Amino acid sequence: MPEPTTPAAPETDAVPPTSDQVKLALRKVKDPELNLNIIDLGLVYDIVVEGADVQIDMTLTSPGCPAGPQIMTDVERAVQAMPGVGKVIINLVWQPFWSPDRIEPRVRSYMGL
Repeated sequence: MPEPTTPAAPETDAVPPTSDQVKLALRKVKDPELNLNIIDLGLVYDIVVEGADVQIDMTLTSPGCPAGPQIMTDVERAVQAMPGVGKVIINLVWQPFWSPDRIEPRVRSYMGL
């Protein structure tokens, strides 16, 4: 009588992303009020990839930003959709406090700031 077997977990060839690849994925996440991506706005302070896990330190344009929950959800979805990503940790930080000076210079110029 054959021995019962446990189904093997599906194998994936997905390689964990680099921080640059995560940054590229985050360019698709926009602040709905400003219609600019969160990378160009300077809202992402740090991206750390450890194995398959991704940790992101980011802020919002203000503590009372009404779009905050949507932006945070969009960040998690964008990163989680990447091949090879395990756990996504988003740290909402307020130091340093965001200011328009954090906006990418070419975008700031386009906005007339």
